[in-house]
Amino acid sequence: QVQLEESGGGSVQTGGSLRLSCAVSGNTYSQYCMGWFRQTPGKEREEVAAIDRFGQTTYADSVEDRFTISEDSAKNIAYLQMNRLKPDDTAMYICAHGFGSHYTGCAFSSWAQGTQVTVSS
Repeated sequence: QVQLEESGGGSVQTGGSLRLSCAVSGNTYSQYCMGWFRQTPGKEREEVAAIDRFGQTTYADSVEDRFTISEDSAKNIAYLQMNRLKPDDTAMYICAHGFGSHYTGCAFSSWAQGTQVTVSS
């Protein structure tokens, strides 16, 4: 079983920055992916960014060039650096762990509870 613990959400004004962290523990996959998703009421969960064990990353078009996903594999922590935030980025951000790679695709099976990010205009 995999446990995920997030931190770093909060409120910020348009143009500001936040960094989210996700600490991973338990029986993780050797060939793993880490991802960040976001969800707002009435909308489907959106994949924001993902990274595999080789450091290959993918981003949603809406956050390309503003958000950066990274990980410290020694500490088992994934990060999402969010810059130039916009009100449309307001959502519950949820990190996830799963099996796969950038090339084969990631199947996420473990989810954190989420951390709220609110961007005011």
